[in-house]
Amino acid sequence: MPAISSKGLAMPQSPIRKLVPYAEAATEQGKKIYYLNIGQPDIKTPEVALEAVKNNDLEIVSYSHSAGFASYRTKLAAYYEKQGIPVNAEDIIITTGGSEALLFTMGSIADMGDEVIIPEPFYANYNGFATSSGVTVVPVTASFDDGFALPPVSEFEKRITDKTKAIIICNPGNPTGYLYTEEEMQQLAALAKKHDLFLVADEVYREFAYEGKKHYSVLNQEGIEENAIMIDSVSKRYSMCGARIGCVVSKNKEFMDAAMKFAQARLSPPTFAQIASEAALDTPQSYFDAVIEEYVDRRDTLIEALEEIEGVKVATPNGAFYCIAELPVDDAEDFAKWLLESFDYKGETVMIAPASGFYSTPNSGLNQVRIAYVLKKENLLTAVEILKEALKAYKNEK
Repeated sequence: MPAISSKGLAMPQSPIRKLVPYAEAATEQGKKIYYLNIGQPDIKTPEVALEAVKNNDLEIVSYSHSAGFASYRTKLAAYYEKQGIPVNAEDIIITTGGSEALLFTMGSIADMGDEVIIPEPFYANYNGFATSSGVTVVPVTASFDDGFALPPVSEFEKRITDKTKAIIICNPGNPTGYLYTEEEMQQLAALAKKHDLFLVADEVYREFAYEGKKHYSVLNQEGIEENAIMIDSVSKRYSMCGARIGCVVSKNKEFMDAAMKFAQARLSPPTFAQIASEAALDTPQSYFDAVIEEYVDRRDTLIEALEEIEGVKVATPNGAFYCIAELPVDDAEDFAKWLLESFDYKGETVMIAPASGFYSTPNSGLNQVRIAYVLKKENLLTAVEILKEALKAYKNEK
């Protein structure tokens, strides 16, 4: 039999999706599952985006420019300008989701064997993007006890070598919900400038900042125009995960020229999804105000319910719609599988994401899970009740 590549064998499974077969089997057994494992909002997509597709009169679904529609990029630049992010249409390449933007970025800034430093836990697919690009992830572990705040910059500096090409952050964070402060962003910017590194910020949850806290973009930082790269997406902002439209944004022309060659190699981003995404930019602020209010309410409901379970600890997030919880178990992945395979409470169970897959350091986060509060409050409360009963049963069984 022909051999699979070492890269293919090394590609990590998604901790969010690898338990899907267990969920499918549980569904076949008649169990109802509350999905706390995946960041798929139940918030309605803005009507203006849906109408733009429904009412379109295209007769040929043709390629777009490899960088995306000029009209969309121009309108998107105007949107960023309102956010205090001064960019032009030529500073933007539209991608097939934020995932492709990250792949283009890693391919453009790093060679095989080069390194990127990332505070962990981090979005699990960064491991996959790095593996597929032949790049080594060098983690800096953030502490659960201080809510996953940025580790001391000295810890980043210790890990910088002649192979280091970039520091990558997610702000607000997935899976932690941590929102970086202005001071933390300035510290990272100064470090990138000092060591001539790229500072890549995945900002797909930008709008989801709570308690009046402000989001500070990598492109707001002065003096690092040539170092700064922003990753963005419509998936969470407009509850349009299936549109698969994102972008990579930078003032660094050499970087953008390199990323453009990757964009040309895949031809163009999808046409109808760009139409919907461009229209979504007309979504009124009232939509976001209502969504943020809803997520804060859900977060508070979830955190309060989880903290009532004996042995459970939660790091309260200030952004995005995830939290990391520590459970009174030794192996959260085994527990997550058991929930689907062997447990139900009144015919119902829950699906959670083991947090170990959000770390690069081996044997980290083994008793942690990521929970997405993307369900209605009543469903979140039911899911936590199930989790409470499950922890009791698991303890007795094990």
